[in-house]
Amino acid sequence: MKHLAAVLLGTGALLASGLVAVPSASATIRCHGSSCNGLNPARTTCANDARTVAEGSGPITAMELRYSPSCRAAWGRFVINAPSGSKIQIKNAQGKGKQYTTYGSGRFFSVMVNDQDVKAWACGMWGKNVDCTHSY
Repeated sequence: MKHLAAVLLGTGALLASGLVAVPSASATIRCHGSSCNGLNPARTTCANDARTVAEGSGPITAMELRYSPSCRAAWGRFVINAPSGSKIQIKNAQGKGKQYTTYGSGRFFSVMVNDQDVKAWACGMWGKNVDCTHSY
């Protein structure tokens, strides 16, 4: 019993010090197809097997379309450091879509849309520039 108390106290001290990472509940969200619409890929399991399936085709390649085979969902991601006020629009052929505006500069991604048996694509807009991916 003393050993168990020491282990629990030691674990509590590590947790309090921040040395032990505790997975957050939001990092374990699972979705599939249309149940992924509007979700943040970084807060789901979808980011675990994501791959780039299409890149932008504008004069400046700034966008990529990310896809998760396990979730059957897609999202757009800036591959450049987009300036504040940039936008990412993700859409699918079912008419589902979302637009995300950045508030700060950096590499941003959109929320997800269903990509199960339907094509999706992403567009990035910054300043007077637009870059869209092919559909997947």
